[in-house]
Amino acid sequence: MKNITVVVLTFNTPENIILDCLSSINKDIKILIIENSDKFIHEEKILSKFDNVNIKCTGKNLGYGGGNNFGIAAVQTDYILILNPDVICSKDLFSNIKDVINQNNNFSIIGCQYSHDRVFMPAGFFDKKKNQKFEDNFRNDKIDDLAEVDWVTGCSMLLNYKKFKDKKIFDENFFLYFEEFDLCKSLIDKGEKVYSSKKLRIHHLGFKSSFDESSPYRRNINRVREWHWMWSSFYFYKKNYGYFYALKKTIRKLISSILKIIFYSLTFNKIEKEKYKYRFLGMYNSILNKPSSFRDNLR
Repeated sequence: MKNITVVVLTFNTPENIILDCLSSINKDIKILIIENSDKFIHEEKILSKFDNVNIKCTGKNLGYGGGNNFGIAAVQTDYILILNPDVICSKDLFSNIKDVINQNNNFSIIGCQYSHDRVFMPAGFFDKKKNQKFEDNFRNDKIDDLAEVDWVTGCSMLLNYKKFKDKKIFDENFFLYFEEFDLCKSLIDKGEKVYSSKKLRIHHLGFKSSFDESSPYRRNINRVREWHWMWSSFYFYKKNYGYFYALKKTIRKLISSILKIIFYSLTFNKIEKEKYKYRFLGMYNSILNKPSSFRDNLR
């Protein structure tokens, strides 16, 4: 356990969310909180409550990949557990991590699975047919305890740091979304091993990492999410499969966004109109090879 560090990336995370996350982590495990801004507002309370926590601020919002790279660069252990702050660890997670590492140490990434969610997939394959077979087996509980896969979700994943020569693990051209898929794809292409483990369980609250529900920035956050979801999807396909493949893969979403902007303009639905406006803008900027620069005051 002394050879594992938990890296938790925060950005104006509500106090109750980060406290629940930290309280679920074994007290013998080193925890490094990376605040993706110039000030961690809960620092005094967290440090008074948890002896195993260190805190570093990036100085500005570097996004998921940049923020985690910042934290990973400060880690001294061989294993790193990346956790979103809206994750609660199962009671046996850390004892099971030890067992899983002993079982198979030839891995680059092992992804965790969800304790109470059989809808959202925690792992899968890039090939459509293989992915459908895996989904069917997963939902029928027919996969191995440690299943080899192509990708895992980034809210909770164990990194074997010894396997990474480049310590900037994530592509910082991404700001939000698809970073973990891109990382896994690069590893698979090099013949490295990615797994999903039944023994490593977490509860993921989802979309609770930044600000609370009453925050005046909720609208800004939604804009940023819609914009970057589309930007990152095109960039991921372009980077890994080529520009024209990316265009073929995403053109329907672009056209759909345009049609929905028109529809919701005519029906005076401002919320939905704004949603698809920012989806369109994200995709449009990515198609034009422009950087993922949209922040909407979320600095």
